[in-house]
Amino acid sequence: MLTVYGISSCGTVKKARKWLDARGADHTWVDFRKTEVSRDQVAAWVSAFGAKAMRNTSGGAYRALPAEKADWDDARWLDAFAADPMLIKRPIIERDGVPTQVGFRGSDEDFEAKLLA
Repeated sequence: MLTVYGISSCGTVKKARKWLDARGADHTWVDFRKTEVSRDQVAAWVSAFGAKAMRNTSGGAYRALPAEKADWDDARWLDAFAADPMLIKRPIIERDGVPTQVGFRGSDEDFEAKLLA
């Protein structure tokens, strides 16, 4: 079972969900704005992907962070992600509870191998 985390207004999330729907991939949708994600959940994502891959650098929340964010380690980023999920690159996709994908860039073949195989 796939679980997709993000926000409904995000274009990349829409693209990922449309891609999954087109392939008949059953998935559960979790909107960060409506459902709080636990710190333990975010920690599992940081452990799987690393904080750098998870940073949503295009959002206003990221730009509002202090300049010293460039020196933050994964533990500090975990604190920031847990406090404000808008800092997290979207979508995060889990397969059977295992973090599998952050963002949605790549080829159909890559996504099929990671998400549908």
